[in-house]
Amino acid sequence: MNWCILIPLLVGLISALLGYLLGRFLGGSNHDDCNDKIRRLEKDLEACRKAKTQLDTDLASAKSSLSNSNVASSFAAPAAVAAIAFDADAAKAVFGKRIKENDLTIVEGIGPKIQELFHNHDVKTWKALSECSVDKCQSVLNSGGDRYKIHKPGTWPEQAKMAYEGRWEDLLKWQDELDGGK
Repeated sequence: MNWCILIPLLVGLISALLGYLLGRFLGGSNHDDCNDKIRRLEKDLEACRKAKTQLDTDLASAKSSLSNSNVASSFAAPAAVAAIAFDADAAKAVFGKRIKENDLTIVEGIGPKIQELFHNHDVKTWKALSECSVDKCQSVLNSGGDRYKIHKPGTWPEQAKMAYEGRWEDLLKWQDELDGGK
C-alpha cells in the first residue's frame, strides 16, 4: 500500500472528526435556542397586535363619546399641519438648476428685490406666499415704490403653492405659458 495517499486521508479524516466534535460541543449545531427565541418573539408580536387593536377600538369609542358631548370642542386636538418635504433633486431634474427651498424667485415675475420686499413683510416661504391674496401681494409691491407697482402678481400665490407642493412639472409648464408672471 502507498503511504503517500494514506497519510493525507488519515489526517483529513481526523481533522473532520475533530471539527465536528468541537462544533457539536461548543453549540454550533444547536438551533433549538434560536427557534425558541423566534417563537417567543412571534408571541410577543401577536400580543402587541392585539393590544394595538384594542387601543384603536378604545380611541374610536372615546372620540365618538367626545363628539357627542358638549365639551368636545375644549378637548379637540389641533388640526394637524401636514408638512410637505422639499425634494431638491426633483426640482433640479425639472428646472435643470439647483433650487433652494423657499426661494421665492422660482415664481415667474419675482426677482431678488421683490423677494426682499416679501421677506420684509414676513412672507418668507412658498407656503406663506401661496396663502397671500393677490391684493396683499400688490400692497407688498406698492410698499416698494413706483418701480414695483407695475408688476402683476395675479399668478404668484398659485405658483408658490405648486412649488410648496412639489409640483415642479406643472409649475414649469405653466411658467412657459406666462409672460413675466402675468
